[in-house]
Amino acid sequence: MATKEPLIPFSKYDVDHVIADIDLIRKYNPQRYEIEQLTAVVFEDFDAKSIVGYADTSMDDFWVRGHMPGLPLMPGVLMCEAAAQLASYFVQKYDMMGCEMMGFGGMDGVRFRGAVRPGDRLVIQCQQKRARRGALVLCDFMGFVNENLVVEGSIRGIPLPADALREMSPS
Repeated sequence: MATKEPLIPFSKYDVDHVIADIDLIRKYNPQRYEIEQLTAVVFEDFDAKSIVGYADTSMDDFWVRGHMPGLPLMPGVLMCEAAAQLASYFVQKYDMMGCEMMGFGGMDGVRFRGAVRPGDRLVIQCQQKRARRGALVLCDFMGFVNENLVVEGSIRGIPLPADALREMSPS
């Protein structure tokens, strides 16, 4: 397993001290049902542009039955989605982009370094690197299970035209 320094030292936060539960997360993030991948936020530092949250997994998660039968592993795309939702929560809470909704703008350097299994807690750290209001936000992220690195990369967020998307949506 890869050993790297975390973006945010583990000693700076306590995963048992929740500062934003799912209800508060839902105030800023539109994802619901199976696509909600963020369980709680446990650390925020606006000045350092950093945040830590986690995604709890269980045998009841929708991906367990099919990915993979007999050896359930959290799909990498869901690990990245959890990181995106954490970054989006932070950006939206502090109105860094001036938009109603954030979306994926791309990912770079994503590497999977370990497995996330049902019952694991995926702790995600995000550190904002750049932001251009109304255009783009770039964050580095790392995900850990029991302080072991399982995923890392950079993610771009872009503003989505929420009104236009609503008009196109079947009701």
